[in-house]
Amino acid sequence: MSALKGVQVLLFDVFGTGVDWQNSITKALEDFGKQYSLEVSVEEWQGSADEWRILGELIIWEWIAQSGGGLNNAVHQKILDQILSSSKWLHVGKVLNEESRAHLNLTWRRMSGFHDAVPGLYALKKNIIIAALSNVNMRLLVDMAKHANLPWDAVFSSSLFNLYKPCV
Repeated sequence: MSALKGVQVLLFDVFGTGVDWQNSITKALEDFGKQYSLEVSVEEWQGSADEWRILGELIIWEWIAQSGGGLNNAVHQKILDQILSSSKWLHVGKVLNEESRAHLNLTWRRMSGFHDAVPGLYALKKNIIIAALSNVNMRLLVDMAKHANLPWDAVFSSSLFNLYKPCV
């Protein structure tokens, strides 16, 4: 910890740092595929997870510019619905009813942490304050932390400051 001498607080981005969004989303998509007996390869589900995130970033910036608001369930739902209505994923979209889509959308709240994230964060928090900073809303950050057992001392949503990464 001598390299952190004098450091009192560390802020962490959550997606891709604390939680493994890609594998969490891919697994949720695979589980839905099995539940509905859909013939989709693991690689295709991984591509869909990436598409959900990449398309999400584009829609997020449009959403923020128009509404001044941060990322919330409605934005993720809009992204998912757009993907499931595309010609590539229409066969999946046709079998998922509104309730199934809403449950799938809540996967963003049920992310798994990276295997080394939780022990690493616990080790860091012995000596310093650790906090999450993300464009997602507070509820999503808290739900993710609880699900993945991320031991944040504090969570900060960009919506608290009405400033969104990478603009800050």
